[in-house]
Amino acid sequence: MKQDLLNWIRPEIRALKAYQVADASGLVKLDAMENPYCLPAEVLDQAQSGLLNAAINRYPDPAARVLRARIAEVMQLPAVAETVLGNGSDELIQMLIMAVAGAGRSVMSFEPGFVMYNMISRFVGVDYAGVPLTKNFAIDMAATEAAIAKQQPALIFIAYPNNPTGNLFAAEDIERIIKIAPGLVVIDEAYQPFAQHSFMPQLEHYEQLLVMRTVSKMGLAGLRLGVLCGHPELITEIDKIRLPYNINVLTQQTATIALQHIAVLEQQAARIREQRELMLQQLAALAGIEVFPSQANFILFRILQGNADDVFKHICDAGILIKNMKASAGSLKNCLRVTVGKSEENTAFMQALQAALA
Repeated sequence: MKQDLLNWIRPEIRALKAYQVADASGLVKLDAMENPYCLPAEVLDQAQSGLLNAAINRYPDPAARVLRARIAEVMQLPAVAETVLGNGSDELIQMLIMAVAGAGRSVMSFEPGFVMYNMISRFVGVDYAGVPLTKNFAIDMAATEAAIAKQQPALIFIAYPNNPTGNLFAAEDIERIIKIAPGLVVIDEAYQPFAQHSFMPQLEHYEQLLVMRTVSKMGLAGLRLGVLCGHPELITEIDKIRLPYNINVLTQQTATIALQHIAVLEQQAARIREQRELMLQQLAALAGIEVFPSQANFILFRILQGNADDVFKHICDAGILIKNMKASAGSLKNCLRVTVGKSEENTAFMQALQAALA
């Protein structure tokens, strides 16, 4: 391609590397924080029957009213709050950053953290400030308060629990940030089914607070459905950026039916929590690794003896795909991350890890 054509692409976009998704073909997939359990046959039958009557020749309800009503009930939305839906949380993050973007404005979050806060800020052309966490992956309040005073961020993202570290930040630190933030504060609760802690009730007390959820970790990742909750005045403004018909007919229909069976999804989350605690115990008993606490559906650990790349390859060669953080320095140096899967998948992973460390 002619170089002058590429010159029309913004330099900061050309400098980026695309988000990479590993090929899991033929492997036990424990790299993407997915729920490993399928919906029961009777729920799938109900969903499939509903899809037969879906009007795919028509545009979907642009406001997804039936689905939003079901979400408000399932997620126990306070009466003071309203919702807007996104094609996954990624679209909601993009909508939020676009809503506040402007000359001299910035977005703030914590490092290490969810990469899309930084990437989408750069896509949109907004400055991003990442505040380093402590060595134990806690919020450094002195550094955070200094960064807020200096940056005056229009938007602060707080993952709760944090990704990729898996820990819950101290609630009092988050409340302090909400109180001193000059702009909006978004609590990203993607892993709430596994942490069972939420700032959703706090929407009654803080107008500047927004809570973001997803159905992906609940077992519906293929639907690509994110939820943003907040005061109606804020949601109305953010909704203006949402592209028309962003939640398709099939997603609206399937998610509505699946959420009618929320007890099934909660039972699956409970099984994952049980498996997580077992894996944390097993990993802690191994020599040569450092295991970090997790209240999500994944576990971060550091290779202390040897190289994480070698261990990752050994596990992959054993037919199991986990996440290599690929950090040669910093707080994620020599770290790997494993999703909590089914019992037999977790056992296979532990066997492969033990062999790799031998």
